[in-house]
Amino acid sequence: MTAKILDGKSLAALVRAEVKSKVAALAQRGIRPGLAVVLAGDDPASKVYVRNKTRACEEVGVRSQQIDYPASVTQEELMACIRKLNVDAAVHGILVQLPLPKHIDSARVLEAVSPAKDVDGFHAESMGALLAGAPGFVPCTPAGVMRMLAHWEVPLAGRRAVVIGRSNIVGKPLALLLLQKDATVTICHSKTRELEALARQADILVAAIGRAKLVTAQMVKPGACVIDVGINRLADGSLAGDVDFAAAKDVAGWITPVPGGVGPMTIAMLLENCLRAAEK
Repeated sequence: MTAKILDGKSLAALVRAEVKSKVAALAQRGIRPGLAVVLAGDDPASKVYVRNKTRACEEVGVRSQQIDYPASVTQEELMACIRKLNVDAAVHGILVQLPLPKHIDSARVLEAVSPAKDVDGFHAESMGALLAGAPGFVPCTPAGVMRMLAHWEVPLAGRRAVVIGRSNIVGKPLALLLLQKDATVTICHSKTRELEALARQADILVAAIGRAKLVTAQMVKPGACVIDVGINRLADGSLAGDVDFAAAKDVAGWITPVPGGVGPMTIAMLLENCLRAAEK
């Protein structure tokens, strides 16, 4: 068996084209979606992510502005910036690039963002809406995963899903979204016992823990759908996911590659959230 490769890059291109069309329609009404990205510090990976997001905005017609601060930025400076963006009518979405410098209380900064502009879906109000099954902004990576599962018609109702990772950004919200689609969900983490046995029971196996090639072929149920959210830089400079892709693809029924799988969908969902914010 060789797994069907879930090409996030091609699906993201379809989503972006749809967003671009809707952005053009809004422009005819005098509305141009605007995204403000706040970047503090000099983390190289963060700079790459922000550059990719800015480029994606330009491609679909979303106006983006980047606000840079040195690593020495104070808590109050960041809070003042967020308050200013909250009342700026030209800004429909606010994205605070994580991680922030260690002396900053990231939770306070994220909670300062207006829920109406929380296109990352990290605000407690957004999380609460997701838990209640109410409308709201969904974190971009879990939203991207769900779009991929829907696009490739991966069965979810009644299936067993195992999510390895319990972050507020991916693991927990994705578990809730899978539950809403009637999957039976187990969340695993670094303290979980018998991880291999639990993973092998999964019809949908999600790896989002940030450890290169943690998921081996022995952990994959034959025919399962394997979603790799991880992206890790190896010693030789190459990228690898949380799944041993070369081995797992011969066992799984569906699998996402790294790079080119979930990553492009994350940015596509951010653009879609910005459009929704502007439409409101």
